[in-house]
Amino acid sequence: MWTYHKLCSSNARLDNKVVVITGANTGIGKETARDFYRRGARVILACRNMEKARNAVKDIKNNPFLSTDNEQYKSQLGDLAIYSLDLCSLKSVRECAKKLLTSESAIHILVNNAGIMMSPHKKTEDGFELQLQSNHLGHFLLTLLLLPKMQSSAPGCRIVNVSSLAHVFGKIHFNDMNLDRSYGALKAYAQSKLANILFTKELAHQLKEAGINGINVYSLHPGVVRTELGRYYNRTIIPGATFFYYHIMRPFIKSSVQGAQTTIHCAVDKKVANETGLYYSECRVTRPQWRARDDQMAKDLWDHTCRLLHLEPDTNFSTFLQTVSHQLAN
Repeated sequence: MWTYHKLCSSNARLDNKVVVITGANTGIGKETARDFYRRGARVILACRNMEKARNAVKDIKNNPFLSTDNEQYKSQLGDLAIYSLDLCSLKSVRECAKKLLTSESAIHILVNNAGIMMSPHKKTEDGFELQLQSNHLGHFLLTLLLLPKMQSSAPGCRIVNVSSLAHVFGKIHFNDMNLDRSYGALKAYAQSKLANILFTKELAHQLKEAGINGINVYSLHPGVVRTELGRYYNRTIIPGATFFYYHIMRPFIKSSVQGAQTTIHCAVDKKVANETGLYYSECRVTRPQWRARDDQMAKDLWDHTCRLLHLEPDTNFSTFLQTVSHQLAN
C-alpha cells in the first residue's frame, strides 16, 4: 500500500481553538502543527528540545502554506507557542501540565505524537524502560492531567494518540513491563504502540461510563514515514539499517506531510466527530490486531498503568480525575 497516500480532505477551520502537540519540533508533529496553524489554531508545541522547537516555529511562520493549499487556508493564520516537555521525566510532564492549566484558557485538541522508536535498552530517571515511558506512560499521565481543562473546553474536544502498525507485533508484558528479562528494541516499541491503542479504547470507555461528553479519542497508524525515529536502527537492528531506511527505502515511504494526514483527519474531520475509541489508517477506520480489540486487556492495562504511576484506579472516573488533579496541586 506504499503507493497509496490518502490526504485529509477536510477544510475545517480551527479559529479560536487551542491545540497541544507533543514532539511537534520535527517530523509529522511539525507538519501537523503547520496544518493547524494554517487553520487558525493556537498551536502549542510541547517539546523536549527547545532549540529545535524554536527552529520549527520559525520555519512554520516563514513557510505556512503548501503548494497544494487552496484559497480557504490563505486567510487568518493562528498562533504558535512553545512549552517544555520531556516525556521521559514524569516531573517534566507534571510541570508542563501545570503550566498549560495555568496559562491556557482552554485546550480543545491534544495530539500525543512524540515518541521513540526501537532504541537501545535504557531506563528513564523514573526507572521505566525508555520506550514504555516516552510512548505510553508519559502521554497517559499528561492526558489525565489535561482532561479537566478539556472538559471545561468541551464540546468539540479531541484526543489523538499516534500509534503504529508495529502494534501487530505487540503484547503487553504485565509481569515485566520494562522487559528487563527479555529486552528487544522492536518488542518494546510494539508493546508501547499496542498500549497507545488500548489506552485510546479504555479512555473512550471511561469517558462514556462517566457521562463526560464532548471529548472524543482516536488512535492511528501514520504510515511508514521518513522521520528521525530511525536514528537507532544501526544499533538495534544491524549496522547499515539506518542507511537502508533513509536511502534505499526512500521511494517507498511517506514524507512527513503525507504521514501527518491521518492525525489531521482525526483532529479536524467533521464526520469523525461522531466516532470515538477507534483506530485509523489512511484517514479511515481500520481494524487493529486482536489484542488491541480486547476490552479486558484495555482495562487491565489502564489499572496497571495507574499503579505504575502511583495512581489508584477508581470506578468513578470523575472522582479519579479529581484525585489526579489533587496530586498535581501537591
